[in-house]
Amino acid sequence: MKTWMRAAAAAALIAAASPAAQAQNAPAAENAFRATTLNLSAYGETKVKPDQATISVGVTTSAAQAAEAMAANAREMVKVLAALKRGGVAERDVQTSQLSLEPQYVYEQNQPPRLTGYRAVNQVSVTVRDLSKLGAAVDATVSSGANQLGAVSFGLSDSTAAENAARQLAVKALTAKADLYAKAAGYRVLRLVNLSEGGSFSPPPPVPMVAMSARFEKAQTPVSPGEMSVRVDVSAIYELAR
Repeated sequence: MKTWMRAAAAAALIAAASPAAQAQNAPAAENAFRATTLNLSAYGETKVKPDQATISVGVTTSAAQAAEAMAANAREMVKVLAALKRGGVAERDVQTSQLSLEPQYVYEQNQPPRLTGYRAVNQVSVTVRDLSKLGAAVDATVSSGANQLGAVSFGLSDSTAAENAARQLAVKALTAKADLYAKAAGYRVLRLVNLSEGGSFSPPPPVPMVAMSARFEKAQTPVSPGEMSVRVDVSAIYELAR
């Protein structure tokens, strides 16, 4: 009889304590839900001068026979590569981007396509690490036989410093925004819960070189690198308190 009473009393104590135990073991997600949080995003952006550029140059040739088109293209392309080397462009900074041979047809009404010859294309992507030599490099390639010139895009050989500066600006803007929202809502920022980066490096769009073609006969093609933007996006969750 005494044993049964002790068991019943123990069960009653467990039942009485269970609500408190459940409250202590509440999931972390539920606690976070009960907290007042602020979810914000901001960005930082810096302006820097580029220190290198990439251009696309090439040679297109046509001939009645495929072998003739390729041979003529090879002769001209050798001259272009030699001109780049004389201009101080290292071999590691020249990479083939397109090499193709295509038949050329004439299409007439009610007639089957008629083969007229072949066109060979050889293009290379060139990285110029000294921007003071960019205009001369463009002129040299055209003078040596290049008849295809693509857009020029400017960039940074090392974007770490610019990105870090943008990160600092982004966090500063994010902190100021959090303080503003908290005060407007009658709260204060208690702590930073989470910080994440969705940053992006933002080079300027390629600049067409077509507008410079009329100047090729002059001493040197003028090129203006200007400035480029480096942007980093961040987002954060803050916990607020009264």
